[in-house]
Amino acid sequence: MSKLRRTISKWANNDDAHARDLRKTYSGGVGVDCIVDAPDREVVRLRGTLRTVTLRPRGGVPALEAELYDGTGVITIVWLGRRRISGISPGRSIQVQGRIGAHDGVRIIYNPRYELMP
Repeated sequence: MSKLRRTISKWANNDDAHARDLRKTYSGGVGVDCIVDAPDREVVRLRGTLRTVTLRPRGGVPALEAELYDGTGVITIVWLGRRRISGISPGRSIQVQGRIGAHDGVRIIYNPRYELMP
């Protein structure tokens, strides 16, 4: 096996292991859905880790946008009218509750209730 192939294989295995760890950490809670299985247009409760947090104005209104990952999938979380929220930063574990919608083919929850997790 070539050195490049071993390196790529190692990266892939680390990502798989990380996703497995996240699934184990965030699944199994009462009333908590996995992102990949969460139904659209219904109130859901999701847990995961914020991968990115970005200030991205929408229609001239400030909007704080975050990418939530739980090991099964990714969903975009948007807080309209907010430039910053204390405690919301990349790498932070969070639980959100709201309705999943879609915008340009991307699954989004706007202005969810949220709880920072230890």
